[in-house]
Amino acid sequence: MKFTINIDMTPEELRRTLGLPDVSALQDDMVRRIHERMDAGAEGYDPMTLLKPYMSSGLGSMEAFQKMLFTMMSQYGRNDDDSKG
Repeated sequence: MKFTINIDMTPEELRRTLGLPDVSALQDDMVRRIHERMDAGAEGYDPMTLLKPYMSSGLGSMEAFQKMLFTMMSQYGRNDDDSKG
């Protein structure tokens, strides 16, 4: 027996249903900071150098990328708690 269930949801509704965190503020903050650094005009700035270590082949680079994201999210949470207190 085969059942098919179609659910019509927006990505936001699905995120909330699954209980996933809303990271849009974190993403906006990260993009803003990258823009600030780009606007600061570091001589010879190349955006690819930012991601190059994480884009090389191999599983180790993906683990490093995940660690970097986890570190950023942890710092974001701490900074948010500091501003409340």
